[in-house]
Amino acid sequence: MRVAAVQLNATADLEANLACADRLTRAAAADGASLIVLPEKWTAMGSDADQRAGAQPLDGPALTWARSLARELGVELVAGSLLERAPGTDTLHNTSAHIGADGAILAVYRKIHMFDVEVAGRTYRESELEQAGDEIVLSRTADGVELGLSVCYDLRFPELYRILAVLGARIIAIPAAFTRPTTIDHWETLVRARAIENQAFIVAANQFGEHPAGQESGGRSMIVDPWGRVLAAAAEQEGHIAADLDLDGQQEIRRRLPSLANRRPSAYRWPEGQPA
Repeated sequence: MRVAAVQLNATADLEANLACADRLTRAAAADGASLIVLPEKWTAMGSDADQRAGAQPLDGPALTWARSLARELGVELVAGSLLERAPGTDTLHNTSAHIGADGAILAVYRKIHMFDVEVAGRTYRESELEQAGDEIVLSRTADGVELGLSVCYDLRFPELYRILAVLGARIIAIPAAFTRPTTIDHWETLVRARAIENQAFIVAANQFGEHPAGQESGGRSMIVDPWGRVLAAAAEQEGHIAADLDLDGQQEIRRRLPSLANRRPSAYRWPEGQPA
């Protein structure tokens, strides 16, 4: 299976972002990718007001475009993530969708972990704009390969990825807009760790460059194999990366070093008196 990660620099201009995503997705498909992952919030980056203005329902222009393009190109898309507005409400979710080659929405994941942090002197409070999801989502490609869905800050929570692996995930998508400082110091280590500990392929599509309202993403989108080897990595520029996934080799890794099979769930008891 050949996969690709698209890397771009989103602004508050939805039409410009759509045009860029269209061009880069077509290039990834022309490179032979049958599964293509877009980054987090590729539809709109900027202030809370910019992002709220760009929010849309699942049947809005962004996923309508993604479904149409997937059907036209005959590829599967993880349409990064976008701010989803629940119909008739002000509730927003950071939502990722897996779209089949026929244009059908196969799975929808709403980001569980909100980015409420301080990084390099800047405060982020994602929970003031978005509502966290509460469902772990495993999808499947047309070839029956189990695909786990996650988004950006989720990367720091290994529990999510271990559950996806236990559920059978062989590929895990991570659309992201990782900040530049955390991309420099943490991104590769975390992406490779999630691949190694879960013996899964990771397709991590990050944004890059400066966005409106002073935000900046670090690029270096990556595709990593279950041994932790980086199969492809992007520089800080617009484009896509692609790699061929050796699914038979993954099974051999899991057979020879059966860390998933050697788990001992009966011993993993939460410490008494400690809240989960």
